[in-house]
Amino acid sequence: MAWGNVRANLLRSSLTLVIIALGITALVGILTSIDGMIYSMSKNFSSLGANSFSIDRKSTEFRRNRRNQAYKESPPISYQQAELFKERLAKIGYVSLSLPASGNSIVQYAHLKTNPTTRVRGIDENYFRVTGYELLNGRSFSSQELESGMPRAILGAELVDRLFDGQPEKAPNKYILIGGQRYLVVGTCKSRGATMNEGADRRVFIPLNNAKREFGHAQSNYSIDVGMEDALQMDRAIEQSTGIFRVIRRLGPSEENDFEISKSDGIVEFLRENTVKLRAAAIAIGLMTLLGASIGLMNIMLVSVTERTREIGIAKALGATRRSIVTQFLAEAILICQAGGVVGVLLGIPVGNIVTLAIGSEFLIPWAWIALGLFVCMIVGILSGLYPALKAAHLDPVESLRYE
Repeated sequence: MAWGNVRANLLRSSLTLVIIALGITALVGILTSIDGMIYSMSKNFSSLGANSFSIDRKSTEFRRNRRNQAYKESPPISYQQAELFKERLAKIGYVSLSLPASGNSIVQYAHLKTNPTTRVRGIDENYFRVTGYELLNGRSFSSQELESGMPRAILGAELVDRLFDGQPEKAPNKYILIGGQRYLVVGTCKSRGATMNEGADRRVFIPLNNAKREFGHAQSNYSIDVGMEDALQMDRAIEQSTGIFRVIRRLGPSEENDFEISKSDGIVEFLRENTVKLRAAAIAIGLMTLLGASIGLMNIMLVSVTERTREIGIAKALGATRRSIVTQFLAEAILICQAGGVVGVLLGIPVGNIVTLAIGSEFLIPWAWIALGLFVCMIVGILSGLYPALKAAHLDPVESLRYE
């Protein structure tokens, strides 16, 4: 009987269903896209491992005075400081030193060129081990190439696609130009994807000493990455690294650190914590839409009670109880809401995955948010249909039979 009454008022039911579906689409779609971004970032950062951390100079600190605005910037980490730290921490973990040589270089092979956004980084023998880059073809730098700073290069996957038509086996033993200098390609890397518009595959790696000679200057800032064999020793290693680096940076007992240490898994945890508010906003948007839909549904149910007053009187005259009347009207409200919820879920999953696929992540089916959407629809159906159902159940059968 509930299904028959919904079909009898198909237009009104469909309009309410659409409003509910839009609310669930917004709810499931936004939450799915957030999960997709977190999954993508977690996947990319997980390649660093949970047992690594990095050291860099502290970000710029701004301060104001009465006349003008000035800023204080932590001094860069010099090569001597980084090398001394590497020597002192050798017994605790394996340390990688690298130099972000350039962020706007053009790499050329024959007549083919990359965009002027290619990143060039000078690396040592431990860089791939700590950061999780894997070779696809060729080899890594030899100890002689690293020590002498020979012009050698290892290409990221995006550069291989651009310069060698996506065929990494063609790249080794070919000469390329980086900033007008010839480099011999010795290997290519597996694809790492991209996160937050940071192209991990749009990079070319060269020996650290070569980068120091060709791109280095007095204010060059060297990056330090530390990997541990045992993840349980991470906190202890960070404490020791802090003490060692404070001595190297010649900081007094009362001075604050002019460097910062960040764990590889700490970035993802930070992002997860800060997306809580974003999730709450998405849920609020969906609930606001559902609130409007619930008001519309209650209005439809009240109109339905008025239109079917005589029918309710006949049902009561034939022996229908108040409970059966309440059950019938609640079933109609829940049926409309759940149908809208199913449509909303079917629309929300592809809408959310548009963002997920755009950032290079995998297609996600958000079971938790699907369950939340259908549960919310159930609650909306009960709350919207309860008052009209109770009103119908308490109608006087005699007066209802006389209703025109």
